[in-house]
Amino acid sequence: MGAIDIAETDLSTGGEVRLAARAGRLHDHTSGHAPDYVQANLMIVPRALAYDFLLYCQRNPKPCPLLAVSDVGESRLAKLGADLDVRTDVPRYRVWRHGELADEPSDISSLWRDDLVAFAIGCSFSFEQAIMAAGVPLRHVARGDNVAMFRTSIATAPAGAFHGPLVVTMRPFAPADAVRAVQITSRFPNVHGAPVHLGDASAIGIDDISRPDFGDPIDVHTGELPVFWACGVTPQAAVMAARPEFCITHAPGCMLVTDLKNEQLASL
Repeated sequence: MGAIDIAETDLSTGGEVRLAARAGRLHDHTSGHAPDYVQANLMIVPRALAYDFLLYCQRNPKPCPLLAVSDVGESRLAKLGADLDVRTDVPRYRVWRHGELADEPSDISSLWRDDLVAFAIGCSFSFEQAIMAAGVPLRHVARGDNVAMFRTSIATAPAGAFHGPLVVTMRPFAPADAVRAVQITSRFPNVHGAPVHLGDASAIGIDDISRPDFGDPIDVHTGELPVFWACGVTPQAAVMAARPEFCITHAPGCMLVTDLKNEQLASL
C-alpha cells in the first residue's frame, strides 16, 4: 500500500494519529487532528536527570503540567493509551546532545535505552477544541498552521540542572473573544490553564511578534489582542540552557496524541 495523504485522511482519534505517525505517514504538526483528544508534549531524559526534571515540572506547573511519567526504561504510558509507545507515536522528535539539536527523526526506537524516563506534559492544543466549540475562531487552526511560540524574558524556577526562559504560545482574538478564551482555558489547568499575559508582547520580552521562535507566524489584526499561554516547549528552552549530554523531545507542534478526552481534564 502506498503512503496515504494525511491531508485527505480523517485522523479523528488519538489512536489514528499515533498509528499514522508510527507508520511514517504523519510528519507534521498535530494541531487540528483528533480535536477531542488530549495532546501531550514529550520529554525523555536519562534516569540520572529524571528527579531534576520532575522537580522542574513541579516548580513550573503552568508550562509543565505533568500528565504521566514512565517507569525507568519503559516506553509505554498505559495511563494515556493502551498501545501508546513513546518511541514511535510522535510525528517528529528532536534529539539533543549537550544542548544542541542533533537530529529530528520520526522514530527513536534505535536510540532507546534502559535508563530512559519519559514525561508527558499537557499541551494547549487540548483546550483549543473547547475554545472553538464556544464559537471562538482560531486563525492558525483555520489555516492549517502550527501555533506561534515565543521565548520570553520570564525566567522559570530552576531545579537541579534545569533552568531557562518561559516559552509561550500566542493566539490573537477580538477583545470579547479574548475574555471568553480566558474563561474557557481557566477550566483546563492540566493543559496550561489561563493565559500568562495579554496585550503588549514587549512586556514579556518578545521584540517582534511577527517572528515566532517556533511554529508559524500569525497576523494580529487591528483591534485584536494577542493572548499568551505558557507552553510545553519550555523544557526545550531548559535543555538549551542546561546542555545535558543526551535527551529527546517532541518537535514543536508534533505532539503525542493520547486516548484521553479533553473533557476529562476540565475542572468544573
